[in-house]
Amino acid sequence: MDGLPASSTLRIVRPTKDLDTTETFWVEGVGLEALWRNDHPHAGEHALLMVGVAGAVWHLEIVDDPAAAAESRPSAEDLLVLYLGESADPQWVDRICAHGGTVVPSRNPYWDQWGVTIKDPDGHLLVLSHRTWGPRTTVTPVPSQRVRGDGVPR
Repeated sequence: MDGLPASSTLRIVRPTKDLDTTETFWVEGVGLEALWRNDHPHAGEHALLMVGVAGAVWHLEIVDDPAAAAESRPSAEDLLVLYLGESADPQWVDRICAHGGTVVPSRNPYWDQWGVTIKDPDGHLLVLSHRTWGPRTTVTPVPSQRVRGDGVPR
């Protein structure tokens, strides 16, 4: 394989301190579907929940692991961005907040200009951007030049 196919499935895994609260946020608030849930793991495993959109090539896996969630410290630049192509409906944002989200200012003013940032019950940040991104988005590749710590190209 020479590269990663665009059709590759993407799974983002995050720990949570409370699986039920997190499910409420993502399913009742954001509106994703509970694609799979296991509340009876085998020894050494954790209960988990997968949320997403049926048929999409991505989903979130939420692992019920309070210890890992306590150690996980998402930074202000750890963002999950959903490109909507239009402004998020204020009633939708209110629903997300009613189910455990909190609207917060973004560290980077770019995201405040182009969307709304919401902190989930575990402190992870979700951006609902009114910009677009996807197969129709044209991005001009920029050659990568790796440099050493002293600024000299490798």
